Amino acid sequence: MACQHAAHDPSIYRPEPATLLDSEALTALERRFRVQLDCGRPLGHQPGQFVQVSLPGIGEAPISVSSTPDVQDHFELVVRKVGRLTAALHALPATSKLGIRGPFGTHFPVAGELAGKDHLFICGGIGLVPVRSAIQHALNRRADYRNVTILYGAKSLGERLFLDELAAWRARGDVTLLETLDRGEEGWTGNVGVITTLLPGLQLDLAQTAAIVCGPPVMYRFVLIELAKFGLPDDSIYLSLERRMKCGVGKCGHCQINGFYTCLDGPVFNYSQIKLTPEAI
Repeated sequence: MACQHAAHDPSIYRPEPATLLDSEALTALERRFRVQLDCGRPLGHQPGQFVQVSLPGIGEAPISVSSTPDVQDHFELVVRKVGRLTAALHALPATSKLGIRGPFGTHFPVAGELAGKDHLFICGGIGLVPVRSAIQHALNRRADYRNVTILYGAKSLGERLFLDELAAWRARGDVTLLETLDRGEEGWTGNVGVITTLLPGLQLDLAQTAAIVCGPPVMYRFVLIELAKFGLPDDSIYLSLERRMKCGVGKCGHCQINGFYTCLDGPVFNYSQIKLTPEAI
């Protein structure tokens, strides 16, 4: 896919004022934020896209939008506390102001070419954050899709995200949710092992299945090996690769990988695009 540099539009560098409506802790490191643009318009994102979040005098970082575009009056971000900016975001009280640029990047084509297909969502750790938007979108239009299967893996009980939603998805009769923990621990009666241990028992209609994958870098290689064992075509696999993104608009070159810009050509890639660029995965 050729890069389409958007850096000629000066408005893409100008953060838009936004208000933090509220936030809540999801784990010891992750916090969910509900944000509203001050102008009152919807963010206008698609599942899998990201925004640039800024605090004056502190910095800016790319953050995935975790909520469905169906909600118009606000959007949700999940921020892992890993540095100065994210620590400052975690400390913000409700009604605080922040800057938003975007949405940017490619998206999961759940409302386009993937409509009417079986959906296989494979999410490891915080990989559930960007994919959650696509899952919500599909479940809000459940009649538009065939089978919906969600595989979710976490390192431990304390690192599982969106507990209420996981319970709701598990209770639905029209969704298959399979979970695993990397290691067993007291209070967990489900599968133990890495996320690829959930794949062998699946029955996939190869002509109708689209796989949407997001997780830690080490996960991709092994998930792709397992999907290849099924014979799932490369162009039926979509990967979210939020690698080394910084400016969000292709100017800094920080996320360039062999001619690809993750922020412009991604973060959502069809596997057939990047199969011959292994360093991207």
